[in-house]
Amino acid sequence: MTTIEIEPGQLFIGGQWREAADGARTDVVDPSRGVVVTTVAEAGAADVDAAVRAAREAFDSGKWSGMSGRERGRILHRVAQLIRENADELAALESLDVGKPISLCQAVDVTNAANDYEHFAALAYSLDGAVRDTPMNALAYTRREPLGVVAAITPFNFPLILAGSKIAPALAAGNTVVHKPADETPLSALYMAGLLQKAGVPDGVVNVVTGAGPVAGEALLRHSGIDKIAFTGSTAVGRHAAGIAGENLKPVTMELGGNAAHIVFEDADLEKAVGSVIKGFVFNTGQFCMGGPRLLVSRPVYSTLLGILAEAVPGVPVGDPRQPETVVGPMAGEKHLKKVEEYVELARKEGARIVCGGERLDLDGGYYYQPTVIADLPNDSRVIQEEIFGPVLTVQPFDSEEEAVLLANSTPYGLASGVQTTNLARAHRVAERLQAGIVWINDWAMLDPAVPFGGVKDSGYGREYGTEALAAYTRVKSVVVSLD
Repeated sequence: MTTIEIEPGQLFIGGQWREAADGARTDVVDPSRGVVVTTVAEAGAADVDAAVRAAREAFDSGKWSGMSGRERGRILHRVAQLIRENADELAALESLDVGKPISLCQAVDVTNAANDYEHFAALAYSLDGAVRDTPMNALAYTRREPLGVVAAITPFNFPLILAGSKIAPALAAGNTVVHKPADETPLSALYMAGLLQKAGVPDGVVNVVTGAGPVAGEALLRHSGIDKIAFTGSTAVGRHAAGIAGENLKPVTMELGGNAAHIVFEDADLEKAVGSVIKGFVFNTGQFCMGGPRLLVSRPVYSTLLGILAEAVPGVPVGDPRQPETVVGPMAGEKHLKKVEEYVELARKEGARIVCGGERLDLDGGYYYQPTVIADLPNDSRVIQEEIFGPVLTVQPFDSEEEAVLLANSTPYGLASGVQTTNLARAHRVAERLQAGIVWINDWAMLDPAVPFGGVKDSGYGREYGTEALAAYTRVKSVVVSLD
């Protein structure tokens, strides 16, 4: 694994690195050891204002928005190239900051981040409007124009990917950006600021302010100079952010919490299904809003599948994220670990059967928790209805396709869902009825920048990825030219 020296981080505003106006700094902790590895500047309202003003000046100058889509696309292609050239450093940073296994960072996070910029670079080439046929004696056409200054607010679990899923389409459409990464995991955002500048993105087009959500994040949400809010995070904070956006009539996309159901029918290929089930709930130590923490199993195969999981899950390699064989690393912080412990303890109090796991692990002072499988809980249990966001899987039986769909749709969330079956007609039929933004059939977490994702119900609204994401960073203007 690449080792890199972590310098104290600064804010990136108007193409310059600077300290916070009041000199405040905050610690960055390695969750695999529970130790401070560096500090970063902690932005306040004055710093956020400076970043928004820099982004506004860059937008109004036309040095980015005035470029042709082809020229912006060339620069974004260069960003993707630089991500790949610096893949080892980015993977090492992401692993250190989040606690992700290094193999996951290399294969998923860095690869997908590069793909994000490459995909939206290509779309920038073809961003255009359309001529409309009307009975008027006029030429009517539409233009797609950038919105202006975008506030991109991203969470702790996939810092690199989720920043790219917002910044890449925003830039492709000609917007400028102020990025506020999660308090706990700011390192890759700062590294990317340097790569974007190196690729040729003009100064002020992308700005990064690190700091606390209640201070820097709140200031960014409420700033009058912001034209659009792109947010990924918890449903509770998302409601707050959407409320502020509504008060100020600003467009917003919200990718919020999830609690996906993974349905296994009796005709499924169980060997293949088990692999998907385990991947679905331990991927990124369960800190995945599109994870599959609720397993619904057809009663004829319920006991069999529980037995397979009881044998297989304890064998999933848990440990130091720097080791290539590790599959499950630590939780991203102590508060996340405690939340998982509280939910498992609640399950015990409710009489649940802990099939395997159920305890934290004492490894190098880090925030580790055993992958855990829980059975025999009623559907109205908080452990089933709420988002745990850790490596915990609840298992429930069902007796019919109708019951499976009802159970799957019974929580407030609707971000993702999955179906395991060899019956093609059933797969399509059930997918149509599931209340989720994306449905996977016979696998889990198949994602690509060309395929949109996003939530329904309490999982938010708007879509990331695909042409749908690019449309969300533009506004349509109609032009009607009289031919009289």
